[in-house]
Amino acid sequence: MNDFSELERELKRLQPVEPSATLTDRIEQALTDVTEIPANVITPRRFTINWVGLGLGLAAAAAFLILARIDFRPAARTQSQVATAVPESTAPLSNFVPAAVTRVVYHTRDEGLVFPRGQERPVRRVRTAQRETLQWRDPQNGASLRVSYPTEEVTLIPVSGQ
Repeated sequence: MNDFSELERELKRLQPVEPSATLTDRIEQALTDVTEIPANVITPRRFTINWVGLGLGLAAAAAFLILARIDFRPAARTQSQVATAVPESTAPLSNFVPAAVTRVVYHTRDEGLVFPRGQERPVRRVRTAQRETLQWRDPQNGASLRVSYPTEEVTLIPVSGQ
């Protein structure tokens, strides 16, 4: 620690040397002769706007907007008319009878306790992903129809004993 305090005292005693008169004269002369730029110094190009190109671009954009005249409202003559086709004869309806129902549970997930609004006690939310398949048969001709669709069921189970 003494080494640092001694070093600090020595540094405080040091004073900067006065610059020589020739150095001061050379700096003053260099600052007054700013107009002379040496050949080896690369100067940055100034940013200039090409007003002709900008004007032509704006004129082209204005001409396009005037000539295009985009109209987003459909004209009265372009609206389509809906045609309704009346079948000539209707086929007799088949007599399908429900034959089977299948429910396959793919995934059951317990989502934990939730606090529904307006209730004092928490409930447990259970989410079930399943697929139901319904099948019908026509006893007269043996035709069969099968419909399958996915379902997701959320069940809220009251929690007691807490």
